[in-house]
Amino acid sequence: MSKRDYYEVLGLSRDASADDIKKAYRKLARQYHPDVNPGDKEAEAKFKEAAEAYAVLSDPEKRSKYDRFGHAGANGQGFDFDGFGAGGFGGLDDIFDIFFGGGRRQRTGPQKGNDLRINMEISFKEAAFGVERDIQVPRTEHCETCNGSGAAPGTSPKKCGVCHGSGQIQQAANTPFGRVIQSRTCGNCNGTGQVIDRPCPTCRGTGTVRRTRSIHVKIPAGVDNGVRLRLNGEGEPGLRGGPPGDLYVFISVRPHKIFKRDGNEVFCEVPITFAQAALGDEITVPTLDGDVEMKVPEGTQTGAVFRLKGKGIPYVNGAGRGDQHVRVKVTTPTKLSDRQRELLKEFAALSGEKIPKGAEKGFFRKVKDAFMG
Repeated sequence: MSKRDYYEVLGLSRDASADDIKKAYRKLARQYHPDVNPGDKEAEAKFKEAAEAYAVLSDPEKRSKYDRFGHAGANGQGFDFDGFGAGGFGGLDDIFDIFFGGGRRQRTGPQKGNDLRINMEISFKEAAFGVERDIQVPRTEHCETCNGSGAAPGTSPKKCGVCHGSGQIQQAANTPFGRVIQSRTCGNCNGTGQVIDRPCPTCRGTGTVRRTRSIHVKIPAGVDNGVRLRLNGEGEPGLRGGPPGDLYVFISVRPHKIFKRDGNEVFCEVPITFAQAALGDEITVPTLDGDVEMKVPEGTQTGAVFRLKGKGIPYVNGAGRGDQHVRVKVTTPTKLSDRQRELLKEFAALSGEKIPKGAEKGFFRKVKDAFMG
């Protein structure tokens, strides 16, 4: 007798999510489990069928093979119920998850403290060459009066008499599987395993206080907008002897009036005159390191781009720097003196161009278009 489709067994479509698969299996497991239906062979068969379908569809790799090749792809992945923990049932953890909804356990050992985040804005040049800053970080810290114990000086916490220091209280519950022991957090000590008779006057028994701490931060050269720096151990204190969390510094870089950045390359635009473009010249160009001289060759057109090697952004790993790209833009004079006008007319005549009377404006527009590309 051929096997039914696993999705059909669980009553699901083929695009069902992992959560849908788990919920469907829980429902069928509660309904058909052998301990809920003692002696019912049909219910036991349906439970095994649902468990086999869940064993395959709950595993991403097995599900992928099944979706492509059907039961042949799941060959060797069959499920035989041999009792608790067999096959794809997942053991006692899944049994509790199915019948009690999970979440029965609570961590009572050492826990790492919470991480913190702070935003820092820096200038374009600080991002390029790095900067050191002292930042003010509000955070929770261990109380110095009681050294984090929560008890008044000269006293110490005592073992909880209800849970005997475990932080958990066990209760027995009757289930289809028999008598099962469940644990819950002790209400007398809130799961800490300790009680404080005389609370610390500074922290009122919590063992922690809020304080603003000055932390020195080194921003490396070459960072970009959106970079996240981690300062180990500068977050919130850990619980029950656990390590502190970390502090994350998120960097934002203010835009520059002249420079733009793409990776480690820097771009800027510099104006030049008609004469400088036509005859060539040596011009002053701003860089992150200060002004430098750059040669503009004769006959340069507007929009031409020149490269200044090693004048870009340093690489974070220290392996050199990017380049700076300078785009020149030929500017057109807005006002001409009579002498300048005459010289331009003479230039046009020597170039073989005629300027009809009254067409001077058209000529100057033509000269502008020639230089502006």
